[in-house]
Formats: sequence, C-alpha cells, structure tokens
Amino acid sequence: MAGFWGKRKREQEELAAQDADLARRAKTALVAADERVRLTSDELVFADAELGSDATKELRDAVEAVRTHLQEAFQLHQLNHDEIPDTPLELRTRNARIVQLCEWAEELLDDRTEALAERIARARRAPEIIAKVRADAARLRTHVPGARETVQRLAARYSPHALAQVENNPAEAEQLLGFAEHSASVAERRREAGQREQANMALEAATEAARRADTLLEAVETFEVEALRAESTLAAIVDDSREDLVAARTAPQVPAVTAAVAALDAALRALPAAGVNTDPFEQLSRLREANSALDAAIAKAREREARPIPPLEHVRHAIDDADRQLAVARDVIAGHRGWIGADARTRIAEAERIRVDLDRLIGTSAAAATVIDEDHREQAFAMARRTAFLASEALQLAQRDIDSSRPQDGWGQPGYGQQGYGGGRRGGGGNDLMGGILGGLVIGSLLDGMFD
Repeated sequence: MAGFWGKRKREQEELAAQDADLARRAKTALVAADERVRLTSDELVFADAELGSDATKELRDAVEAVRTHLQEAFQLHQLNHDEIPDTPLELRTRNARIVQLCEWAEELLDDRTEALAERIARARRAPEIIAKVRADAARLRTHVPGARETVQRLAARYSPHALAQVENNPAEAEQLLGFAEHSASVAERRREAGQREQANMALEAATEAARRADTLLEAVETFEVEALRAESTLAAIVDDSREDLVAARTAPQVPAVTAAVAALDAALRALPAAGVNTDPFEQLSRLREANSALDAAIAKAREREARPIPPLEHVRHAIDDADRQLAVARDVIAGHRGWIGADARTRIAEAERIRVDLDRLIGTSAAAATVIDEDHREQAFAMARRTAFLASEALQLAQRDIDSSRPQDGWGQPGYGQQGYGGGRRGGGGNDLMGGILGGLVIGSLLDGMFD
C-alpha cells in the first residue's frame, strides 16, 4: 500500500508542477500578445500613411479580431484570480485557452504584417526607386537607335515573317520609356501631396514599364544571335537530311518510308536559294520534322522486317477461337452460378475485358472485321490468344468448383459412386461434362475447317 500511495503522491506533484508551468506560460503569452497588438497598431498607422487604407484593410481587420479575442483571454485570467475558489481542472482549462488565444493572435498578426512588409519597404524606398527608374530610362534611351539599326540590318537578311516578332520592339520600347518617366513624375507629385496609395500605384507602373522596355531592346539583340545559330544548325540539318535520303534507299520500301522520303525531299527542295530573305526558324522546324519522320518510318519498317506481321487469316482464327472459348466458359458458369468461385469469375471477367479492348483496338467488332491494319495485327493476335487462354482457365477452374461442390455419394449413401456395388468408380459426371465441352470445341473447329 505504501508503494501505491507514494506513486499517487508523485503523480499529483508532477501534475501540480505542470499546472504551475502552464499558468506561467499563460501570463507570459498574454503580456506578449497585448504588446504585439500595441506595436502592430503603431505599424498600421504608418502603413496607412504609406500605402493607403485599401492596402492595409486585411491587417486592420486582423488587429480588430485579435483585440476581440484577447478580451476573452483577459476575462479568463481575471477569473483565475477572483475571490471564488477554483478547482485545478478549471484553472488548467482556462490557462490552456489563454495560451491558445495568444498563440493564434501572434500567428495571425505575423501573417498579415509579413504580407505588407515588402510593400512598406518599397514605399520607404520610393525616392530611391524613382531615381533608379529615371536613370534606367535615360540609359535605355541610348540603346533605342542601336536597336533600330539592328532591325534594319536584319530586314535585309530575313523575311518579314521572321522579323515580325522584333520589328516593332524599338518603337514600343521608346513608348514604354516615356510612360515610365511620366509615371515616375506622377508618383513623385502624388507622394508630395500625401496621396500615398496613388503614388505607389504610379511607382509600380513606372518600374514595370522600364523593365518591359529593357526586355524588348534585349530581344532584338537576342533575335540576331538566335537567327545566326538557326542558320548554322539548318546547314547541318540539310547535310544530315541528304545523307538520310541516300540511306533510305537500303531501307524496306514500305508505303510509310516512301511517303517520308517524299516529304523530306520536298522540304529540301522548298529551301530558298542563296540571297533570298528567309525565315531560318520556320525552315529549321519544317526540316527537323520531316527528318525525324523519316527516321521513325525507317526504324519501324526495319523492326517489322525483323519481326514479321501475323497474316490476317491467323489473326481472324485466333479471334474466332477466343470467342468460342468465351462462349463455352460463359455457358458453364451461367449454368452453375451457385457453385462457381472467385477464381473462375475473375478469369472470365478479365477475358471479357480484353475482348472488349480488342474491339476498341480494331475500331469495330473483331468477329466481323474483314480488314485489320498491319500496325494492329500483332497486338490483336496477342489479345485474342490471351482472351482464349483466360477463358480456358476460367472453364477449368469452373469445372474444379463444380466437382468440389457436387455431392460425391449417391442418395447420401456412403460408398455409392466411389467404390459402387460392383467395385468400379461411378458418378463421373464432372469428367463427362469436361470431356463433352472439349469435344464440342474440337468438333466445332473441325466443322469450321470443313466449311471455310
């Protein structure tokens, strides 16, 4: 008994220590949350002045929500110290709720202030950003004449279609730079007038306009480099395509290879003569596509040559055999539903699923199909054989289930049908059924062969 009371006393002491620690945490959290609300309220005043009331609405709503819920926390803390005695459980529950409310308040205010931190920092740096926008605009203006000269030089070499993506870049960049300078001035005036929200919007527009102008001017130089690279690559692709046309003469001369050769030859003939303005990107894309199509056609033709395609007659016989096996298995299972287990049902279901997929592959009823595309014959043949195999398995499993479920003794008399009155085995209905089914399949196939 002493050990029991000693253990219980230790547990009570540990629980009391945990309660004391929770009470200290509740007090600390309450003070920290209250100070955080006061600090955030001061930041909100500055954010309103810098960003405007619309931008700070979420933070303002968060401060109000936190204040409301902290009132509950203060009320709970007051209940812990009033004249009415409380049980340890009541104190523990209140302190836990105080900690929960304070942690939620801190997390909410952190989330809302972090969302505005970057915008506030940007607003504080507004004079610096305005000066940078003006400096960038002045610098980029010096690049506009060079970009115009580059476009004129490119126009003498490349077609209007190729040049369309950068032809208007210098003019658009100049307009954007003018807009950036104007927006920077608007931002400066609005800021001086105390219209901080409008000033920030104008500043963002100025920064974005300067960035887009820089991108447009850089795209002109990039286009020239990429066009030269495309021309170099095009020359290599032309040489490779001509070699492929020569190599295609030794490939199997199937229709797909012949068509791919004709397409690649046409793409080569369509290349403009020297001195004509061209679009190297479009030519390179067209030639690559034709070249890849020829490679794929030759590879497929050689694979077929190494692995002959099943004749149509063999595929049709395989489909007929699959349908016949399925029909027999369905009939046996349908006639003995109460005796058929999960294995046989699974095999027949899988066989029927593959048979449906076979119809989808061919695009019509496989049993009635008179033409099967060469690309699908091998797969159709494999699917038909798989269907027949699963149906045969289903039939064997169904027969096993039937034999195991069928009564082994005639009229319930022990010994009858096993060692019969004459000593010989009787009641071989299961084996007779299997033999009849298999015999029917053989006879059916013979009859089909006779009348084909």
